[in-house]
Formats: sequence, structure tokens, C-alpha cells
Amino acid sequence: MKRRERMESSTEKTSMPEKLLDGMKVLSFCHYLQGPAGVQYLADMGADVIRVEPLDGGFERRMGGPSSLPSHVSALFIAANRNKRSIAVNLKAPEGRRIVQRLVEEYDIVVENYRHGVMERLGLAYADLKAVQPDIIYASGSGFGAGGPMAKAPGQDLLIQAATGLVAASGKFGAAPTAAGATVVDQHAASLLAMGILGAFVRRLTTGRGGRVESNLFSAGIDLQMEAITFYLNRKKMPFASDLERDSHLATWFHPAPYGIYRIADGFIVLSLVSGEELHAALEDPALAALSGLDPFDDRDRYAGIVAQVLEGFGYAEIAPRLEAKGIWFARVATYEDLETHPQVHHNRSFADIEFKHQSMRVVAHPIRYDGEVPGIRRPPPELGANTREVLEQIGYSAGEIGDLATRRVVFFGETAGDEESSENVEVH
Repeated sequence: MKRRERMESSTEKTSMPEKLLDGMKVLSFCHYLQGPAGVQYLADMGADVIRVEPLDGGFERRMGGPSSLPSHVSALFIAANRNKRSIAVNLKAPEGRRIVQRLVEEYDIVVENYRHGVMERLGLAYADLKAVQPDIIYASGSGFGAGGPMAKAPGQDLLIQAATGLVAASGKFGAAPTAAGATVVDQHAASLLAMGILGAFVRRLTTGRGGRVESNLFSAGIDLQMEAITFYLNRKKMPFASDLERDSHLATWFHPAPYGIYRIADGFIVLSLVSGEELHAALEDPALAALSGLDPFDDRDRYAGIVAQVLEGFGYAEIAPRLEAKGIWFARVATYEDLETHPQVHHNRSFADIEFKHQSMRVVAHPIRYDGEVPGIRRPPPELGANTREVLEQIGYSAGEIGDLATRRVVFFGETAGDEESSENVEVH
């Protein structure tokens, strides 16, 4: 049955959030965060996702140090691999590549974020798999893109934050450029990758045509700053570095003061889009009267300094009702610990519980509601090769053939692949 017909004929009944992408079938050759997180969005929405791994598993399964949870469970792996199945295949073996080719005959989409050139060396490039399945959608996530002068350069979130100007534009440029406190570029690239795949999938449903989707961290890092960069590209004043230099309280280089972060007597608050006159009316401090004579952009350092001195004298319980009464946009600076008891987190069901390696884990849930519901977690992150046998049976391998492949270490199924490093490792992005 053709895949398009298979989708139209599906009659399985489950809740709507889990059925949005019912019938979509994805092969994921993804590691680290950009690829796995992008594919996880699809899996959350109901796509059948098979994670294709080397015999000793993807690197993120073994991610140690501070990124590990109890019992050395990788936070990176747990965060981005739910609702998937796992098969472990030696892609350097001809039989392993034949397994992939047989899967491609049945699947709609291939997603990969291996380092530049790896899929070509394995014989699994777009041209290779298109010859097997002409309407395949082939999606790639990379550091800088498939071509150009930096195509082979290493791409990683912090490197891209620096390369796209995000580090320079954050913090106090002349003294302390500052990185974002999370892997924001990786996560944004993952969202863009999922969006591109969905666009290509809709096109194939209407035209029958597959194609290539390419997402990269560098473009995602630029896109993440679209407002700031648009302002820069169309500005008249030079040099740009003079705008980056600013009082440390100011959150961005392109918003007028007092947009930023300020210490109060018992913590910190942020002020969003508010005028000095509004702030003066709310707090009734004589020092704030001076703000009316200052330009909030050209005089922003002095402006922010006056606001900072005044706010330090207020505790949150005193300042919050005054700001609220005047409709001023503000927020207390929260920590992750605060999020655990935040009532909106509870209402939005932002966190979810899963079981992995006989342990209960909490993860960040799918961020979108569909018909009022958040998609559930159908599968915890899979053990390495946990679904190898069932997937091979699904595409027609006999029990004897599967046993022979396992004996010759073409495939692996089980909980662990042992302590030794496998020679079948694939270099990944």
C-alpha cells in the first residue's frame, strides 16, 4: 500500500494529539541535540520514528560529567529521544546498509545530522536513497550548511552563538560578552528542522514529490536574532560597536532604557517596555523625575543607572503591587527551582514523568497543545537496539536471518553493547 493511501486509510483510534502525524514514518540518523530534538517534535505528534544507531549507541547516550543524571543517565539523551524506537546497525557493513535501504522503501522521511560527508561515504546520501525511494524526503541538520566555505567547520551551539554575533550582543560587549544560559541555537535549529520537514511532507501529500530539507545552526542563530539584526541592517548610525557598549543593567543593545534587569532589596526584577514617566508615577521617587529630560536610547546608560539606584531600595512585596497598579510590564527573575512550583507550569503541563533504566525521570513536555491537549508520552527514550528485532521482522527478515546478523555484529539488540568501544562508530555532527 502506498504511504499516502496508508495515511488516508488509518482507522486506529487514539486521542487527537497523538494522531496529528499518524502515518508519517521517519528514519532518524541523528545525534546530539539539533536532530534528535527536531525529530522528537514529530514523534510527539504521532510520527513513527526509528532511531538508527551504531552498535555502541550514539555519543549522547554516554554523555557524562555534569550533564549526567543519577546512575550516569545522560540528560541530553533523556531530553530529546522519547516516543522513538531504536535499532542498532553497523552502517559500515554492506548488510547494514541493505537494512537501511529496505527501511527506506517503507519510510517517508530520512533525517540526519552526521558530520559533512559521512552519509556520502556510507552510501546513504540523498541521491543514493532517492534511487531507492524516488519520493523520499531527506532532511539534514548541520553546523553551517551543506556547502560554502564553512561547510566542514565544526558546528556546536556555543561556537554558533559566537559566530552569529549573539555572544557579542549579550552582556556588556566591551567588558563581558555573555553566552545564553542554554543551548538556544540548537533548540531553535531543531524547531526549524521540524518545520521544514512538515512543509516538505505537506507538499508530498499534495503533489507526490519528495525533496531535500536543510537546516543549519548558523542560519538558526541568525534567525534567532531577526529583530536585532533587522534593526542593525537598516540603521544609519556607525560604528555599531558603540551601540553594543551599554550599562550592564540593559538587556539588549537595541531597546531603549530601562529595558533590562535590576537588583531589588530581595532579588532581581526585569522591566520591559515602560517609560520613565510611568515608572515615576508608580514608584513616586523624586530621583525618577530626572528621566523625563533624558533620551531613553542616546542617554540610556545614565537612564539605567538612575533606575538601578531607585529600585535597590524596594523589596518585591512593595514594588510589585505598585507596578501592577500602573500596568507596567515586569517580572521577578526566577530560577529553575521556582519553575517546579509555578502555577502556570502546572496548568500548561510543561513537565512530564517517564521511566528510563528503572528510574523515574522528569522531562520537559511537548510545548504545544492540540485541541486543548498536550501530546502524551507513548514511549520513554529507547534502550539501545531495543526495537532492532521487531523492526527487522517488520521489513521481512526471518528469525534465522536476524540471528545471523546479530552473530556477525551487523545488528545489535539488548540493553547494552558492552564496555568496549565499537569499531563501527560513525563520526557525527
